[in-house]
Amino acid sequence: MCFELDSEPPIPVISGAAVSHDDLTLESADGTQFAAFAAHPDKPSDVGIVILPDVRGLYRFYEELALRFAERGYGAVAIDYFARTAGVAKRDEDFPYMEHVAQTTPEGVQADIAAAVAYLREHGARSVFTVGYCYGGRNSWLAAAGGHGLAGAVGFYGMPASRDGAPGPTDRAAEMEAPILALQAGDDQNITAEQNAAFDEALEAAGVEHEVVTYDGAPHSFFDRKQEEFADASEDAWRRVLEFIERHG
Repeated sequence: MCFELDSEPPIPVISGAAVSHDDLTLESADGTQFAAFAAHPDKPSDVGIVILPDVRGLYRFYEELALRFAERGYGAVAIDYFARTAGVAKRDEDFPYMEHVAQTTPEGVQADIAAAVAYLREHGARSVFTVGYCYGGRNSWLAAAGGHGLAGAVGFYGMPASRDGAPGPTDRAAEMEAPILALQAGDDQNITAEQNAAFDEALEAAGVEHEVVTYDGAPHSFFDRKQEEFADASEDAWRRVLEFIERHG
């Protein structure tokens, strides 16, 4: 499963941090306008984060995540995937997201990522990272092969293998132009240890700087305040994300 609509990132809020935030409509090179949520620290940052949600698209969890990044001094923008089929309006819990996931294309997702990268660069970011979850984790790694000039790509419990005939991150490792951080769930019902190992081996063979971390016993979508049993895994994963950004930013 992916996050519930009332889930929250398991990240401490920094009280008193000076940040601003806004709902946005961005436009891809193909003319598609899509929803996004941006958060910026009041002190300008030269590092930006594109947040790629799970299969539900843009909702509160990822808006909160953008705020957590901004509190730590990074500009962040979380994007939606479904403007081409569902428009840009806010959606309720009954939104049939899987119908719209099936209508996305790798090209459309990467076009929207490119628009988000451009937005962050227009706001002063010199180094841009993607950070994605589930469906977004896979697309984050694929973004490293998307020609966006990323500083790094982070994915939580993304599928690295090919799917429905579309090449996955493992297949495209040789095209990746940025360091990779993969934070995988050891008890994921859909992503196997063999698939994670194959991704690790492909990145190694391609000479891509990377780290593939698996949290033993953790389920898919463990990075959730509700998953108290896996708080240590979440804390370690968040630490690794921040260290990765600091190292490559």
